[in-house]
Amino acid sequence: MELLLQQLERFSEVLAVSRTTHVSSWDPATVRRALQWARYMRHVHRRFGRHVRIRTALERRLQNQWKQEDGSGPAAIPGLTNFRDLGRGDLLLSQRLLENRALGDAAFHCLLQQLFPGPGVRDAEEETLRDSLRLQDSLALLARRRAAVHLLRVHGFGENSALRDDSLVKTQAALLLERLQEAGKADAEGPGRLLGSLGERWPQNSFMEVIAAALLLPSSSPRPPREELELGSPKTPGEGRDELVRWLLGKSDIMVTFCRSLPAELLTSVAGRHPELFQVYLSLLTDWGRHLHYDLQKGIWVGAEAGGVPWEELCGRFQSLCQAPSPLKDEVLSALEACKAQDGDFEVPGVSIWTDLLLALESGA
Repeated sequence: MELLLQQLERFSEVLAVSRTTHVSSWDPATVRRALQWARYMRHVHRRFGRHVRIRTALERRLQNQWKQEDGSGPAAIPGLTNFRDLGRGDLLLSQRLLENRALGDAAFHCLLQQLFPGPGVRDAEEETLRDSLRLQDSLALLARRRAAVHLLRVHGFGENSALRDDSLVKTQAALLLERLQEAGKADAEGPGRLLGSLGERWPQNSFMEVIAAALLLPSSSPRPPREELELGSPKTPGEGRDELVRWLLGKSDIMVTFCRSLPAELLTSVAGRHPELFQVYLSLLTDWGRHLHYDLQKGIWVGAEAGGVPWEELCGRFQSLCQAPSPLKDEVLSALEACKAQDGDFEVPGVSIWTDLLLALESGA
């Protein structure tokens, strides 16, 4: 009996520690041992739940363990405080670890693997799998949210995007869409607040890259009519990508950053999937073109101010759009022809930037 009481005290201490920063020192083996201990304690709960004498002794030991030294009340961060909680100690432990951002990366991944083992589990692990399935309904949403934050904060937004793995970006994008959909169901303004918070806290270029990847993920359901995405239309819970489009259309400064920071090929792909974003992108390109003037001495188009879009970049972005299939290519060429006509319809190079852009596109330069 005394050995059982000591084991109960030790697990109760582990449960209390799981809410503190001390878990930063936990490795995967520690997480596995803690969960195994929790499952053993649940077995103790089932075995002695109807045994009044043993149950009373166990509960008294728990209550005495977490009294403050002066006897005035429970400790600030208690572990188990009653026998009933012993039957859900694994749930309490898992929930506290998922909520504790001090838990290290390796330990966190191990926790997810223990809770959601997936297919291919051996028969000898059938009880563990059954325990995990019992917990999944209670912990799935919390685990997804913690995983999303973990990926977006720790792995997703490194400054050096050249080193980032494409599969990781897609994972981040999928998690972002899921969080946006959940936020939209809870509150019509939730997606905007979430995106605003992410935009303030993480490197800008990487955030724009994840947004673009999210916009390019395959749709799980047919897209709504285009008019449903227009500004001022009522917001209804829908796919996260639709929330992304609304947000970009409503944030002109962020849309400019989105169109300027991402590679031309990536933006062309986004434009092909989202006509409403293509129209804004095309409008920005023509506006950037109007800020260039021809330098007679250098024989090139230059910007009037520092930080403007140079000729090479502008031409490259138009070329990328013109390499896309119709109707994207046709709309771009029509827009350039219209700008050329408004500018005097010159055919001589160096007079109108629209003439020179069309000539460059024709030659493939």
